[in-house]
Amino acid sequence: MQLIKDLNNKPISAIPGRLPTNLICFSHLRWDFVFQRPQHILTRLSESTELFYIEEPVFLPGQTTPHYVYLKRGKHITIVKPQLPEGLGPKESKDIEIELFKDFMAGHQMADYAFWYYTPMALEFSRGYRPELTVFDCMDELSAFKFAPESIKLLEKELLKKADIVFTGGQSLYEAKKNQHQNIYAFPSSIDKAHFAQARTLKANKKDRKQLGFYGVIDERFDIGLIKDMAKMRPEWDIILVGPVVKIDPDTLPQNSNIYYTGSKTYAELPTLMAGWDLALIPFMLNESTRYISPTKTPEYLAAGLPVVSSAIKDVVHPYGKLGFVSIGTNAADFVAKAEIELNRSNKKEWLQKVDFFLAQNSWDQTCEQMTEKMKAVLAPAPAVYNSLIQS
Repeated sequence: MQLIKDLNNKPISAIPGRLPTNLICFSHLRWDFVFQRPQHILTRLSESTELFYIEEPVFLPGQTTPHYVYLKRGKHITIVKPQLPEGLGPKESKDIEIELFKDFMAGHQMADYAFWYYTPMALEFSRGYRPELTVFDCMDELSAFKFAPESIKLLEKELLKKADIVFTGGQSLYEAKKNQHQNIYAFPSSIDKAHFAQARTLKANKKDRKQLGFYGVIDERFDIGLIKDMAKMRPEWDIILVGPVVKIDPDTLPQNSNIYYTGSKTYAELPTLMAGWDLALIPFMLNESTRYISPTKTPEYLAAGLPVVSSAIKDVVHPYGKLGFVSIGTNAADFVAKAEIELNRSNKKEWLQKVDFFLAQNSWDQTCEQMTEKMKAVLAPAPAVYNSLIQS
């Protein structure tokens, strides 16, 4: 890892108004799991910084010697996977993570770096450092998720005090956090429009049955009962569910003959899958874990040219539902009724033109550029103030 150095071969600290040379991200999400907000933003930031993406530990059986595994995912992207032995208590794990991260920082001779947090839990091993910039990209209310650690709320309060700047993954989350930090901005889900627009032109096999699709993580937020009832009410429709099943028992998922589980698919494969769909679904339950979410899939479905029926997620209702781009359903019967209306829409061309006009104002490139400007403003030097002596 080459750092920028001065003539005396000493690392140079961050230049005001320029992002630090190294960006160290702490995340609760695996880089290779589902391609979503962190990957979109950080891949773009890695064009001007060296990115180290530190995941949560992997616990291995046997007498594993604690260490980091490094994986390259791009010229300037390194995934860091802590490997710890099974059976450790919380304090033992934390102590080991502190030492591993200490060795990491020393080994890479970090002198010009920023910290970017997705999880406050990483403070337990990273709080003793002084980065040039600390960013908290608060994409979810993690304390409301299943199996969330009890300490996460206190650690988030600590992180909000340490952070120089805070971004939120949606407008509703911004409203909930805006009084907890003096430099906070809402950056809702963006889109790689060209990628998903491929679904409009890709040729799909002609089919007699309507296909309703969903992609994403199938977890405690997913409304299993709604999908089961929809499948029973419309046996002539096929429901395609794409994505990994986590934090719930797979045996609890409905097994109707017209429900298909494909498992995980890559980001590159999604447009081809969606080319065969007639309508997209966002079937989430309304509870604490979905109160502040801003599903990235909403604009992605629309970019693919698909009509969408969604649960009444606040950041979907505003703006997509209010603008008539997404239909909002309350239960299985309502979802079916709204789906039938969308599938028989007579003005789809006009609707799609309005959707495209709206989406043209939204992209991950624009989001990343705007975030970068906000971060540079934090690093910019304060304007000099000169006192003048007024002669009387």
